[in-house]
Amino acid sequence: MPRFAANLSMMYQEHAFLDRFAAAAADGFRAVEFLFPYAHPAAEVAARLRGAGLANVLFNFPPGNWDAGERGMAAIPGREAEFASTIAKALEYAMVLDCPRLHVMAGIPSPDADRAACRATYVANLRLAAAAAAKSGREVLIEPINTRDMPGYFLNRQDEAHRIREEVGAPNLKVQLDLYHCQIMEGDLAAKIRRDIAHVGHVQVAGVPERHEPDRGEVSFPFLFDLLDEVGYRGWIGCEYRPRAGSSAGLGWVRRWL
Repeated sequence: MPRFAANLSMMYQEHAFLDRFAAAAADGFRAVEFLFPYAHPAAEVAARLRGAGLANVLFNFPPGNWDAGERGMAAIPGREAEFASTIAKALEYAMVLDCPRLHVMAGIPSPDADRAACRATYVANLRLAAAAAAKSGREVLIEPINTRDMPGYFLNRQDEAHRIREEVGAPNLKVQLDLYHCQIMEGDLAAKIRRDIAHVGHVQVAGVPERHEPDRGEVSFPFLFDLLDEVGYRGWIGCEYRPRAGSSAGLGWVRRWL
C-alpha cells in the first residue's frame, strides 16, 4: 500500500510555512517533505512536526543563493569548501527533525564549464556528504531534474544518476525517482521502476505536463502505484505538485490511501 508525504513547499501555500504542518495532518497525511527548513530554527520546525503528529521524510541540503537562481553547488568546481560547510548544517537539522534522508542538489554549472570537472567535483562532494551522513545512519539522495523546469541543471537522467551512485560507492547514497521529471526527460517509467527500485531512496509524483495533482495527464499513476507495491517499494511517495486550486480540495485522488 503506497504511503504519501505532502510536499509543504508546493502544497498548502494558502498557509504560512509553519502552519502547513497542521493543515497536512488535518487532511490525513502522516508524513511531509519540503525543500528547505533553514529559514526557521530547527527546534521550531520540529515542534510543528511533533505537534501535528507528522514524520519528516525528506529535505534538501542548503542550495546556495536560491533567489539568485542557484540550485545547489555539489557539481560546481571551486565551491567545494562552501559545499563542505553545508553538510554540518543539513545534518544538524536532520538530527533535530529526525529526518532519515537528505537530497543534495547538483547545481547549474556555467555554460562553459568542463563537464568532466563538474562530474569529478560532484563525485568527491557526494562521497564527503555520504560519509558524514552515514555516521548518523542517514541516506543521501541525488535527483535527476528535467531541463524544462530547471535549464542547465547538471543531472537529468536516471541512468546517469545510477552511474554516479555506483562510482561514489557509498551504500547510503540512493537515487530520488521523481516520476514527473523522469517522464518529461525519458518516459518508460515502469521499466525504470523495475530496473532501478533496489537503489531508489525516495519517489515523487506530479501530473504531467502541468505539475498539478497526479489525477490527470499523460501518466497512469494508479498503475505505477500498484507497480511500486509489486516490486516491493516500502518508502514514501512525495506529493511534489502545485495544486490546481486549494490543496485540500484537490486530494480526491489520494483520499483512499490517507
